[in-house]
Amino acid sequence: MAMPMDYDGLRTDDASERTNNVDEYKRTCIDFIEDISHDYEAWVDYYKLPEDEDKRRRAGIHATITRTNEWIAKVAQTIKAVDVVMNDGIQKMAESTAGKPLEIGVFVNHKSGYTEGKSCIIDVNVKGHGREGRKMKLGFHFKDDRFRIESTCDAYLDEKDLPTQEFEMLDINLKLHAEKAKPRDVISFTVTLCEIENDVEFDRRGISTIVHIV
Repeated sequence: MAMPMDYDGLRTDDASERTNNVDEYKRTCIDFIEDISHDYEAWVDYYKLPEDEDKRRRAGIHATITRTNEWIAKVAQTIKAVDVVMNDGIQKMAESTAGKPLEIGVFVNHKSGYTEGKSCIIDVNVKGHGREGRKMKLGFHFKDDRFRIESTCDAYLDEKDLPTQEFEMLDINLKLHAEKAKPRDVISFTVTLCEIENDVEFDRRGISTIVHIV
């Protein structure tokens, strides 16, 4: 049984191909978010965590349900946009389920998690601070994929000249290329950070962000 933090954030069925009605698909996906949240809560049950941490992870899952379904209902305008928002929510639920022990953050326009941006190169600020003297560095989301990204437009995170060394206090800026985006497009991406001790990865966590182009 795979750990929630390893989930790739993508639905693999063909539900979006079975309807052309956006409102109908929104209702289906809102229900799906509610349904799949029970699987993540089951993982929290399985971990048998201390009470405070148990509540923290469940609160993160519940907050994600609310925000994701708000974005599905109010922001997404197409079948593809609904998929992007839904998959972003699934990724965020996985992150909450796995826990957030690291002091890390990803910010667009000084906001994290859910934000807005223009059709341009968008600055993404990534911060991290290791525990007990450990260092931080950019990791890979999955195997050879540095970042997870899904969007309704031709958007990508620039991987040229990335600062990949270890930092005592990580504070770097990435470039999200969204020049071809149009208003109402949505872009979801995940940045993964690693905590390093003696050149060995000690822990790693991903943070997902969704951007609404306005």
